[in-house]
Amino acid sequence: MDSDYKIYLQRAKNELNLSLMIMKISDDKDLQLSVFGMQADTYYSATISHAYYCIFYASKAYLLTKGMKTEAPEEHRKTFDEFSKLVDKGTVDVELLKIYQNMLIKADTLLHIFGLEKGKRGKFTYRRIPQANQEPAQESIKNARFFFKNIFELCERDKYV
Repeated sequence: MDSDYKIYLQRAKNELNLSLMIMKISDDKDLQLSVFGMQADTYYSATISHAYYCIFYASKAYLLTKGMKTEAPEEHRKTFDEFSKLVDKGTVDVELLKIYQNMLIKADTLLHIFGLEKGKRGKFTYRRIPQANQEPAQESIKNARFFFKNIFELCERDKYV
């Protein structure tokens, strides 16, 4: 179990790093053209998704340090529910739960938007949505960094308690 939580922490860090890279690519149109040969576009929705996965995997790591393992089906819901129980017991700072809940809502919202837009593909909406997601993407990265830092510290502390 000791090494399993470290694997999830590494995956969480990887997801955080990927969200930062995607944000950088979205913000730097010259990079998109010079390195990738792509027309300028944004990928803020992917930034939000990977920031969410950072939080998800960090949560799974922390749950493992408490002897709890979540698996499919409904792994995301189960992970959130188990994390919520630890907060209710006072084991985890309530602020971390608020961040996790906020990211879960964003991920669901993006999935809903994707479903709607897949059918429409209207020019205005198609161009508007990625740009409109810049601020939520910045917030998601901020939240994921905060969440990961605190969960990492909790996991490391619990390892020695």
